[in-house]
Amino acid sequence: MLRLNDIRTFYGSIEALKGISLQVKEGEIVCLIGANGAGKSTVLMTISGILKPRSGSIKFFGKNFEHLPPHRIVSEGIVQVPEGRRIFPRLTVEENLLMGAFSQEDDESIKEDMENVFKLFPALKERIKQPGGTLSGGEQQMLSIGRALMARPTLLLLDEPSLGLAPKLVEKIFEKIREINSKGTTILLVEQNAHMALQISSRGYIMETGRIVLHGTSSTLLSDESVRRAYLGD
Repeated sequence: MLRLNDIRTFYGSIEALKGISLQVKEGEIVCLIGANGAGKSTVLMTISGILKPRSGSIKFFGKNFEHLPPHRIVSEGIVQVPEGRRIFPRLTVEENLLMGAFSQEDDESIKEDMENVFKLFPALKERIKQPGGTLSGGEQQMLSIGRALMARPTLLLLDEPSLGLAPKLVEKIFEKIREINSKGTTILLVEQNAHMALQISSRGYIMETGRIVLHGTSSTLLSDESVRRAYLGD
């Protein structure tokens, strides 16, 4: 589905991604883990078109995407849930969700999509007219994911969905990620909670300072001694 080949992305003169290559197959959950500053979010923002790679290729179902603008990438089926949620705090829950449907034109389909979001996250329906900024952290994360789902993604990019959440809420969010995937959405997950990420994913990539240093099945990475020492607290 998605293939990155030798992607190099810069912030000014600073090389943030130093030849990243990875792939995501249809139906998978693939995780990308690493320390702060490793370049994980930069990978997602490069895929989304927010940052443009200086070299390398990004292919989605065989089509080159590295030069497409972000709105075109969304309309083609790649949608990102940003780190820190980035909801619109003064807009209601309903209005935030409608912002996610900007590329959709059929009102009935939009209503159907919103009902599906409410089935996934019932707490949002209870707060449909409430400003997004008044929601709890967990509810805001649900809203951020729900807004992305309103764009009908084929590939969902999740950036640190557990950030700042209590352990019980983290478990709930990861359950919902599994559920979204089970309904047919492929997921590329960036996450500092390496243990949870590797538990729900089929494969994983480990980043250090702009490079992929290790990759394999999640079960293999979970049992790797160097991974356990560096990322799992063993």
